[in-house]
Amino acid sequence: MKRVYALYRVSTAKQVDVTKDDIPMQKIACHEFSERQRDWEIIKEFEEKGISGFKVSAENRDAIQDLKESAMKHEFDVLLVFMFDRLGRIENETPFVLQWFAEHGIEVWSVNEGQQKFEHHVDKLMNYIRFWQASGESEKTSIRVKTRLQQMTEDGIYTGGAVPFGYTLIYNGRKNKKGQEMRDLTIEPSEAELVRKIFSMTVNEGYGSHQLAEYANNAGFRTHNGAEFQSNTIRRILKNEIYIGYIVNGEARSDRIESLRLISDEDFNFTQEILRQRTKSNDEKRTIAMSNKGKALLSGNIFCAHCGCRLATSRYKESYIKRDGTNSGIEYPRYVCYHRSRGLNDCDGASTYNAEKVDSAVMSIMRSIFANISGCPEEEKIQEAYKNAMSTNHAMQKKLEFELQKNRKQLEVLRGEISKSLTGDSIYSSEDLSIALDKLKSRISEDEETLEKLKTEDDQKKLLADSVMPAYRQFRSWAEEFEDASLETKKMIACQLFSRVEVGKGYRIKVTMNMTYRQFVSEWGGEMMAVE
Repeated sequence: MKRVYALYRVSTAKQVDVTKDDIPMQKIACHEFSERQRDWEIIKEFEEKGISGFKVSAENRDAIQDLKESAMKHEFDVLLVFMFDRLGRIENETPFVLQWFAEHGIEVWSVNEGQQKFEHHVDKLMNYIRFWQASGESEKTSIRVKTRLQQMTEDGIYTGGAVPFGYTLIYNGRKNKKGQEMRDLTIEPSEAELVRKIFSMTVNEGYGSHQLAEYANNAGFRTHNGAEFQSNTIRRILKNEIYIGYIVNGEARSDRIESLRLISDEDFNFTQEILRQRTKSNDEKRTIAMSNKGKALLSGNIFCAHCGCRLATSRYKESYIKRDGTNSGIEYPRYVCYHRSRGLNDCDGASTYNAEKVDSAVMSIMRSIFANISGCPEEEKIQEAYKNAMSTNHAMQKKLEFELQKNRKQLEVLRGEISKSLTGDSIYSSEDLSIALDKLKSRISEDEETLEKLKTEDDQKKLLADSVMPAYRQFRSWAEEFEDASLETKKMIACQLFSRVEVGKGYRIKVTMNMTYRQFVSEWGGEMMAVE
C-alpha cells in the first residue's frame, strides 16, 4: 500500500459574494479519490485554515514545512491535494515547491488534475504555467474583491470591520446576492451624545485627548471592546469622517449620508486644524494652545513685540509668612520671553510680563470688538450681497459665452475663405484674411481667458459664501456668550479671534485679528492698546 499524506487549505479572508472553499468538501473528495486507487491509504491529514496561498510564502507555512520534513524521512509516498493551488498560488515559488517533492521521491497528485510529473522539459513548463495562471487568478480575485468593497463603500454600504463609537448595527431590510439579511449603521443615542461632547470640548474649550479620555471614562463609558478610553481612542474619533456623514474604507469614500451625521462641518474642520497645529512639526506655526490647563488666557498666539518669538506661559509664587509663623504664598501666571531670559538673541524687551495685566487688556479689546457686532450687517444682508455678486458674475459669463460662440463661427467662415483665396474665388486677399484671422483669434483668446477668470472667481465666491455664514454665526455666538463663558471657552475664542497678539515694554499690546472675523467689525477703531 502507498502511504498518502493529504493537504487541505482554505483562505477565510473577507470576500464579497464569493463562495469560500470548504475543507470538509476537499476531505471527502480526497478520500473518494484515494479509495479508487485501491493501493492507497491516507495515513495523515494536514489542514490550513485562513492561510492565503497567494500572500503567505511556503517558508512561513507550518504544514508545508512539516510535509517537507516527513518527505526527507521517507514517511509517505504520495502527497494528495484537492487542486494543486492548495499548495500555493505564488508563481515564482509554488512550482518549485511541487517539484521539490517530486525530486525527493514523492508522487504529487491532485483530485482534479491528476499526477504532476517532471520527466520532460514540457512537464516543467506546464507546471510553471499552471501556477502562473493560478497567481493571475488570485490577483484578479483580489482586485475584484477590493473593487467591489470600494463600490459598496461609495454606495454608503457598511462592509464590515469595527463599528465606530456612536453607532450600532441594525437589520434594515437589505439583503446580499445570496438572500442573506445584511446590517447597516445607525446612530446609538447615548454614545452619540458623548461624541458630540468630545468635539464640543475640543472646539469650544480646547480640551486635549488625555483629558477627554479621562472625561469619557469617568462618565462610565467604555469602547466597543469593553476597554477604557485612551488618548489614541479619542484622536481616532476626532479624525473619523463618519461623524460628518461619510463612510470611508481605504481610498473609497461614500457620498454624504446625513442620517449618520453627528457633527457640523465647521466643528469637524476646526478640530482637524487643532489636531494639526498641536503636532510637533507645526509648533512654529501654532496659534492654538497645546492645552487648556493653566490660568493664562493666551497660549500659542502671543509673541514678543521686540524679537518676534513666541512667549511661553509659566507661574511664579509670591511667598509670605502668616501671623502664625507658617509659610504661604499665591501663584500668579506670567508670560516669558524665553530667548530674552536665556540671552539667546539681542531682544531688548522685558523677560516677563504679568499675565493678569496682559489678559485684562486683551479681554477689554475683545469686549470692544464684540460691542461692534451691532453695526455688523444682518445675516440676510450678507446673503443678499453675495447673491448679487454671484448674479453679476453669471451675467458676465453668459455674455462672454455668447460672444465666443459668435466669434468661433466667424473664425470658421474666415478659414473657409482661405482656400477660396488660394484659387482666386474669394473677395478677400490672403493678406486681409491673415490680418482678420489674427485679430479674431486674439479676441477669442482674450475672451476665453476672461471667462476662465470669471469661473474661477465664481468658484471662489461660492467657497467664500459657504464659509462666511458659519463664521458670521460663530462670531455672533461669541459676542452673546463671552461674558458668561468659562476661562477655557474664552481661551479658545481668543486663539480663533486673534491670529497674533504682541506684547512689548510698557505693556503695549498689538492684536491682529483673524481676517475671517475682521470683515464683521469694519467700524472697529484700532489694533493698538497701551496698558498703564
